[in-house]
Amino acid sequence: MATSQQYRAGETGRLNGVWHRAALNVFMLVVVAHWAEHIVQAAQIWVLGWPRPEARGVLGMPFPWLVEQEWLHYGYALVMLVGLWMLRDGFVGRSRRWWLAALAIQVWHHLEHLLLLVQALTGTYLLGRAVPTSLLQLALPRVELHLFYNAVVFLPMVVAVYLHLRPNEFELDRMNCSCRHVARTA
Repeated sequence: MATSQQYRAGETGRLNGVWHRAALNVFMLVVVAHWAEHIVQAAQIWVLGWPRPEARGVLGMPFPWLVEQEWLHYGYALVMLVGLWMLRDGFVGRSRRWWLAALAIQVWHHLEHLLLLVQALTGTYLLGRAVPTSLLQLALPRVELHLFYNAVVFLPMVVAVYLHLRPNEFELDRMNCSCRHVARTA
C-alpha cells in the first residue's frame, strides 16, 4: 500500500497524484470562466435590460452562432462531468463527499443537456415545444435554470476544494496528491 508521500501509477493515478493541484486549478479556471459567461448574460438581461435573444454572454457577442449550438452546451456539460469524475480520487474525507455531491448533480445536468442535444439533432422537441427543451425547463426559463444548475454544481465544488486544502489530521494522512504539500490542517 502506498504511503501518503507516494503517488499512484498510471495516468489517472498521476492526475490524482502529482498533477492533482495543477489539474484542479485548470479545471476550476474553466468552471469559473463558464460562470463568468452566465453572469455576463444575466447582467445583460437584468441590469442592461437586453432582450433574452440578444443576451449572449461574452463569447456570444462576437460569435452569436456559437452559443446557439447545443453542441457547445453539451460539450461543456460533458467536460464538467468528466472533470468531476477524473479528479474525484484526489479527494478524501469531507472534501470527497462534497465533490461526489457535485458529481451527482452534474450527472443530472449532463442528462438534461443530452436531452437538449438529441432534440436539436433530431428536430423533435419535447412536448411539441418550438425549441429544444429540458425537463426542468418546462418549469423554469432557460437562463434561470442554467444559473441554478451551475450554482448547485459549483457550490459543493467550492466547499470540496476548500476542505481539500484544509484537511483535518486524519484526512491529511490519507491525502495522496500534490495538494498535500500546500494543505493547511483545519
